[in-house]
Amino acid sequence: MNNFDDIASEYRDIHNENLKVTGLSSDFFAEKKIQIITQDNPQADNLKILDFGCGDGILEIYLNKYLSTCSCFGIDPSNKSIAEAKKKNLINTTFSEFNGLQIPFPNNFFNIIIVAQVLHHIDRKNHLSAIKEICRVLKNDGSLYIFEHNPYNPLTKYIVKTCVFDKGVQLLRPKYLSSHLNTAGFKKNTLNYMSFFPNKYFFKKLIRYENYLKKIPLGAQYYFKSCK
Repeated sequence: MNNFDDIASEYRDIHNENLKVTGLSSDFFAEKKIQIITQDNPQADNLKILDFGCGDGILEIYLNKYLSTCSCFGIDPSNKSIAEAKKKNLINTTFSEFNGLQIPFPNNFFNIIIVAQVLHHIDRKNHLSAIKEICRVLKNDGSLYIFEHNPYNPLTKYIVKTCVFDKGVQLLRPKYLSSHLNTAGFKKNTLNYMSFFPNKYFFKKLIRYENYLKKIPLGAQYYFKSCK
């Protein structure tokens, strides 16, 4: 996994600068992810949620906003990123560093696990073991959400190529990830796409219709909702 300690305090500014071409911000994408999870879990109450590779804790801002009764846990190998996350002083939220391999929680502990734009930063040889470890700590009736960049979207490829903390990463094809999910023990894997239009020019008016396009493989990002 890339070392984010060196850029932890500047990460959000760097990311937003990189996204300028889209007219969107990292907050927009973070909130969109949590909105998707909330829509899928309208009765969510007092659940345990894990953010695997939480970075500076941006998802937790929106978990607190939309799922305020849930207990949120963010883990990340970057000590300085965890320090940045803790500065947010979010309620019902615990941030902790981990070694990137073993998740420091017991079996069948979480109702929802989120892995947002993380796996492409992990060495491919460790992908299957990471997903198996995630499967271990997810409840049998729980849900895993994995968000990744779409390698077939030209604008996404450009943004990743020009982003300093994405240097050298290899984007993951949905078919590759689907195979690993099946092998790790996830038998129900639903693939959707998101973020089709930039927030510029006439495209602005089209963003509201994106939910109708989620099966079209052209979005900037894709995500799996997976269950055991």
